[in-house]
Amino acid sequence: MDELSDANPFGQVPIEVTISVGRARPLVRDLLRLGKDAVLQLDRRVDDPVELYVGDRLIARGELTELEGEMAGQLAVRLTEVANLRGGL
Repeated sequence: MDELSDANPFGQVPIEVTISVGRARPLVRDLLRLGKDAVLQLDRRVDDPVELYVGDRLIARGELTELEGEMAGQLAVRLTEVANLRGGL
């Protein structure tokens, strides 16, 4: 265990992190027309940073990456910027 986990009894509790890769703002009529193989354009490019949230709080930014080895093909995020979380979430 690391120092932070030892000091906090909640250190071993899992928490859900949401990764935001972009947003879309289609009209309702266009959304209702979507079907299989439709493409919904996002407001970001493939190389743009993604945002990591816990609830509605932005906690970090990073780059999407693909794992190698046994986990080949699985997506991951390489963190490039992390918020100071010492004050809590």
